[in-house]
Amino acid sequence: MTEALIAALFVFVLASFTGFEVINKVPPTLHTPLMSGSNAISGIAVLGAIVASGAKEWNLSVILGLIAIVLATINVVGGFLVTDRMLQMFKKKASS
Repeated sequence: MTEALIAALFVFVLASFTGFEVINKVPPTLHTPLMSGSNAISGIAVLGAIVASGAKEWNLSVILGLIAIVLATINVVGGFLVTDRMLQMFKKKASS
């Protein structure tokens, strides 16, 4: 293994543990704003994937970029649907 790969794996594992601990400590009232923020980050990932897949010749990075576009778009749409559904729970029901 190269030194760069070991450093990248270390950062990934550290970020995974940190993210897990942060998410576990979020109170339920903050989940909707947190999801909205993560949707924005996924939108940035979609833009990055579009840039990565913009090459004229087909190679591995273009294929991975296209896969990233599809997965990040699914994540963004699903996140917005879940956020909208959660916000609907907080709306007052019309009285008849």
